[in-house]
Amino acid sequence: MSRTLALSASRQNGWRVTVASLLLLPAMALGLFNQPVAAQEAPVVIPAPALDLTETGSSATAIFAGGCFWGVQGVFQHVNGVTMAVSGYSGGAAETATYELTGSGTTGHAEAVQVNYDPAIISYGELLQIYFSVAHNPTQLNYQGPDRGTQYRSTIFAVNDEQAETAKAYIEQLDAADRFEGPIVTTIEPFEAFYAAEQYHQDFLTLNPSWPYIVVHDLPKIAALEAIFPDSFREDPVLVGSL
Repeated sequence: MSRTLALSASRQNGWRVTVASLLLLPAMALGLFNQPVAAQEAPVVIPAPALDLTETGSSATAIFAGGCFWGVQGVFQHVNGVTMAVSGYSGGAAETATYELTGSGTTGHAEAVQVNYDPAIISYGELLQIYFSVAHNPTQLNYQGPDRGTQYRSTIFAVNDEQAETAKAYIEQLDAADRFEGPIVTTIEPFEAFYAAEQYHQDFLTLNPSWPYIVVHDLPKIAALEAIFPDSFREDPVLVGSL
C-alpha cells in the first residue's frame, strides 16, 4: 500500500499519526529498524550552479515540490540557513488545498514545501543543488518512488523571474553534465499561492522517525545530506511546531 492510501484509510478509521507510531514499538523491540536502509531514490553528486542569485536582506522564500512533502521538508529542515520549512500545497485553488483533494491528482496542486532562508548563510542556488541532489529524483515524471500522480510532480514554483531564470539555467547545466540516468523533467511554474498542509503533516519526519515510509524513503536522504553537504548540514532540525 502506498503512503497516500495508507494514510487515507487510517484516518477514515479515526487514526492519528502519533498513535500509529506506538504500534511500531513491538517491531522496534525486535530490532527491525536497526537494520541499514537505503533510499529508493539514490542521491546524485552534482556540480554547484554556475549561475546563482545575489540576494540582499535577511530573509527569502523558495517553493519546492518533489514527491511526498515529508521527506522534502525533512531535508530542508536540516539545512543551515533555513529558518522555516513548511509542508503544503501549491499550484491549485485555495478551496482544494487539502490532503484528501490534492491526493486525487485533479486539483493542480503539488505537495510542496515553502522554504524560508537567510541568503547571507545559504543561497538560492545552493538550495537548488540540495533539492536536485538529495531531496528527490528529478528524472521521474509525475511520481516519486511508490507515489503516483501529478500531485507528486517535480516542480519549482518560482516566486520571481530571477528564481525562474536561475532554475532554468541550472537544469540545462545538469542535463549537460549527464550525472543522472535520464533527462531532468522538473518543471518551473510561476508561484501564485502556498497553502500550509494540515498540522499532522508538519514535522512528520522528526516526529515519526520509525514510520516505515520514513525509514525506507526519507531517513537516507538526511544521511545523504550530511555526507554530501557537510558544511550545510545542521544536526538539529528547525521545526514548524503548531501552525
